[in-house]
Amino acid sequence: MSRHAPGSVGFVQDAAARVFTDAGIDTARLDARLLMAHGLQRDAAWLIGHPEEELTPAQFAHLEALISRRAAREPLAYILGGKEFWSLEFKISPATLVPRPESETLVEIVLRHLSDNEAVPRVLDLGTGSGCLVLSVLHEVPGAEGVGVDRSADALQVAGDNAKRLGLAPRCRFIEGSWFSALDSGDIEPFDVVLTNPPYIANAEMADLAPEILGFEPAGSLRGGVDGLDCYREIMPGLAAWLRPGGLFAGEIGETQGAQAMALALDSGLVNVKVLEDAAGRPRCLIGHWPVNGEAGEKNEKMVGMPGRCV
Repeated sequence: MSRHAPGSVGFVQDAAARVFTDAGIDTARLDARLLMAHGLQRDAAWLIGHPEEELTPAQFAHLEALISRRAAREPLAYILGGKEFWSLEFKISPATLVPRPESETLVEIVLRHLSDNEAVPRVLDLGTGSGCLVLSVLHEVPGAEGVGVDRSADALQVAGDNAKRLGLAPRCRFIEGSWFSALDSGDIEPFDVVLTNPPYIANAEMADLAPEILGFEPAGSLRGGVDGLDCYREIMPGLAAWLRPGGLFAGEIGETQGAQAMALALDSGLVNVKVLEDAAGRPRCLIGHWPVNGEAGEKNEKMVGMPGRCV
């Protein structure tokens, strides 16, 4: 029971937390507070200081609708319309995946690679979605230029809006299409970095995803075929044409896919191939270089030097 008066801010927030707990949401109290702040267009400090503030009928109805959406396990980020990634705020929509902290490992890898590159780097993001990967890189590397490719026009609209909000639109172009084929019709030069977070969930694992993911995020951005690596089989052959010698490829993978993904990378011609772990210690990122002057295609320890173990 709530210690606050019925119809007050504190009462509704407590009720929302109970509803979310009953729905199996682990972050019930946090989600309730964030939804209340969003619905009332107030910050957390105001909520703490005004628990007895009486809600108007219109406010109550609006909050009730938001609470019902979250109780149905709709991702909080979709309800709020945005998600923080790399300390930047990104607009998202049901046309895009919700950015996740583990994907920041890709950004770290790219930034470490580019720190040794004095030229103006060109970065390609395949399956860009909200644009969070390429835009995070451009935000950290003044002068870098980016291209984001996605087959969803709705996702590209979101990515374009994010680029404008972050002041990066003059340096980033978004193109509708499938992987490298989207680049064929334009006057586009090869890239210093190709990064991607493609669909990599194996078909048999889809049913095990959290309700927020399975029920609301775009299935086409998740499902990766029988072993989860179908998209990598489509992407890898294009690296020879679109990744400059010495350039970096970095892609997110599932934690059980390392050996198979490395084999695909080596077969494509990449060298210095390895899998790096995320901050939680899970195998997360497949990386490799395009060879320079006939460099041998073999695994070694010459690569980016991310903290953590290689597998």
